[in-house]
Amino acid sequence: QLQFVESGGGLVQPGGSLRLSCVASGFTFGSWPIGWFRQAPGKEREWVACSTRATNFYADSVKGRFTISRDSTKNTAYLQIDNLKFEDSGLYYCATTGPLTSDEPDWYRLPRFYFYWGQGTQVTVSS
Repeated sequence: QLQFVESGGGLVQPGGSLRLSCVASGFTFGSWPIGWFRQAPGKEREWVACSTRATNFYADSVKGRFTISRDSTKNTAYLQIDNLKFEDSGLYYCATTGPLTSDEPDWYRLPRFYFYWGQGTQVTVSS
């Protein structure tokens, strides 16, 4: 099955840190764009970060606290999350757009461009 497998989530206190990983299973992502999304109960899936060949993009709500990275030799992408806040709680997913990009503005924020979604890893911020 072609998908990402996410891990690294957990229960942390506000101000804490986590490093999430996602490993590609059944394919090699190479230089494809990789996006991280999250979804809280009762809310829509929210884009948080994207790594492309040229640069990284971040949602305003996480800029300065989240860092996306990738190791193509390990077929793995990472999301370092620092200074966690209550509102960061949710199920975190990664996915890829494959070799395709778009001229649509901010296309990398849109879930419909992504595929090979995993099952997610849960992040819970609680005191």
